[in-house]
Amino acid sequence: MNYIKHDTALVSPQACLGQGTRVWAFCNIQAGAVIGGGCNIGDHCYIESGAVIGNNVTVKNGVSIFDGVVLEDGVFVGPAVVFTNDRYPRSRAVGWKLEKTIVKKGASLGGNATILCGVTVGERAVVGAGAVVVKDVPAYAIVVGNPARQVGTAGDDGRPCAEGAGHG
Repeated sequence: MNYIKHDTALVSPQACLGQGTRVWAFCNIQAGAVIGGGCNIGDHCYIESGAVIGNNVTVKNGVSIFDGVVLEDGVFVGPAVVFTNDRYPRSRAVGWKLEKTIVKKGASLGGNATILCGVTVGERAVVGAGAVVVKDVPAYAIVVGNPARQVGTAGDDGRPCAEGAGHG
């Protein structure tokens, strides 16, 4: 075992976890989930088969990451962020369609944000706390609100750029 696991965490032997990843209390990581190295998975997280998490990702407490969700390297996921993978959910629906969600390298998702399925959050973008993302977010964009709308541009450090300034 090349990762650290709290005694109360459930990690399937068929899950793939990278070197140095830490899994905290009351997590459930299913067979077929892929988690890179150097990640931190907070208390009470659920990671479903088919979820893919890159290297050096932080997932704070109370997050469920479902099949079809991809978090690239260096992503930050705040507490209680919500991901979906079915645009028209019904219990035991026949023929439901999985819609992938991609969060690109270095993006940050604020606490309680909701990311609907079928969207891409661009590289190093910042999604504000409580935002509801219903469409793609451009790289380096700062989005807030419901529905989320762009209010600025982020620098590499995640802080807003001065008006008219570029990122980098």
